[in-house]
Amino acid sequence: MNGVLIPHTPIAVDFWSLRRAGPARLFFLSHMHSDHTVGLSSTWARPLYCSPVTAFLLHRHLQVSKRWIRALEVGESHVLPLDEIGRETMTVTLMDANHCPGSVMFLFEGYFGTILYTGDFRYTPSMLREPALSVGKQIHTLYLDNTNCNPALDLPSRQEAAQQIVELIREHPQHDIKIGLYSLGKEALLERLALEFQTWVVLSPRRLELVQLLGLADVFTAEEKAGRIQAVSHTDICPSAMLRWNRARPTIAILPTSRKVHSSHPDIHVVPYSDHSSYSELRAFVRALRPCQVLPIVRRQPCRAYFQDSLGPGPPAPPAPPVPDSVRQCMSASCGQPSALRLLERKLRRPRTQGVVFESPEDKADRWLAGRDSKKAKSQNPPGSPERQPPLHPVRTRKQLFPEPCSQEPDGAVPSSGSQEVGAELAAPVGLSVHVRSPGEESLPPETGEEPGAGPRWVPRGGSDRPAASGNLPGCRGRDSPRSPSSEAARLPAPELSGLALKYLLTPLNFFQVRFSARGFDQQVEKYHKSLLRCRAGEPGLG
Repeated sequence: MNGVLIPHTPIAVDFWSLRRAGPARLFFLSHMHSDHTVGLSSTWARPLYCSPVTAFLLHRHLQVSKRWIRALEVGESHVLPLDEIGRETMTVTLMDANHCPGSVMFLFEGYFGTILYTGDFRYTPSMLREPALSVGKQIHTLYLDNTNCNPALDLPSRQEAAQQIVELIREHPQHDIKIGLYSLGKEALLERLALEFQTWVVLSPRRLELVQLLGLADVFTAEEKAGRIQAVSHTDICPSAMLRWNRARPTIAILPTSRKVHSSHPDIHVVPYSDHSSYSELRAFVRALRPCQVLPIVRRQPCRAYFQDSLGPGPPAPPAPPVPDSVRQCMSASCGQPSALRLLERKLRRPRTQGVVFESPEDKADRWLAGRDSKKAKSQNPPGSPERQPPLHPVRTRKQLFPEPCSQEPDGAVPSSGSQEVGAELAAPVGLSVHVRSPGEESLPPETGEEPGAGPRWVPRGGSDRPAASGNLPGCRGRDSPRSPSSEAARLPAPELSGLALKYLLTPLNFFQVRFSARGFDQQVEKYHKSLLRCRAGEPGLG
């Protein structure tokens, strides 16, 4: 079962391979059995239409985001757009498929005619009384569940098969009963058995959640050994499991399925209880609808020859309908490029960051440093010992792999002096100044106003608590880095600052690395040059 891409339309049913979906843009899910959800996972990111019960299971069990799930009420007609502008629409009607919880048939009506997709279904005459089918519409294409479309396979009705299971259990009054099931389906059979034998039916917690959603009788529990009947996975029914169960209590196992299963143990019983239509039921269904053509859902089992005498008027292969221009454009746009290539193209369009890239904003840097210092302090200071102040660390930055060489800026910016190391490793966003101190450095002198042990800080440029020229480190800056108006204004040297700028250029680099700690660039530089003047005058200076 690989689903269907309806030709000449943007409709896909039970088909989840986007790589092969071509022009499909409307995706429908008939029910939640695993052979109809191959390729559907939590990464699905397209609108998906289904019944409300299937919508719940889809989000709960496959973790598909609710953002993409569109639940449509069963028994009602819904109008959906077929293009991006809403010019062309179609009508879809959901009908109960009588297969498993949430399973539906889809009736599509639009420019392509009328198409009925049964999905997996078990036919009952009441289906023909559905309003969408009772008005005598001409079905142009019928996608039919042909799982049991074999004249040699004679299946009883579900009521008859359920009665066979009841009789089998009555023949073993002292035995526990294991019912082998798939993860979804046959809940009504379990309810009937519980009411018939007045016992709890033990379920897995996952299945118990489902039956509570369906509103069945309160005859189910997840408590082990609370009841005589237990639903287990069909894969658990095997000879080794039968030996284990019979050591504890006499046990029989029942497999309600129409598939050919070899009973490998005398206590394993196969009963032809099926949720798929039998051959005779399929014949009655097609004869009542009289579609123009019948297409099998299970492709490995051709079935057209069985219904040639039940087709309605019209050609057996209707001509391809003309696709409206707006729908054709939409279908072409949806399949013009693979989604992976579109994501790659979008990624390549993003502007690349140049220059120094900060690993984290201010608050993250502070939290990271504080957390690391606290861990280090705990490891160095055992309980009962006096606390030590954590060392101060420079703000961590990441250097550009291939920095652009420093050059004279055309608008008169001051070029880098001395080593390239400071300029390449220290840069700040526009309007911010980075203040760094080495791990082993002494705290600031009292006149700077810096608190001992305060660590690295970010100080806004142009703040009122310090001179306007402080914090302008010489160094390299990327040519494409943005400049704020305030920074452009600061680049025009005032007469009273021109001398200070020259002092910066004449100050040795090792002075900043050794003697500078946090704030007060200007004060430290002024102090340095005053000491030089005193040395030249014969007075004691920097030593």
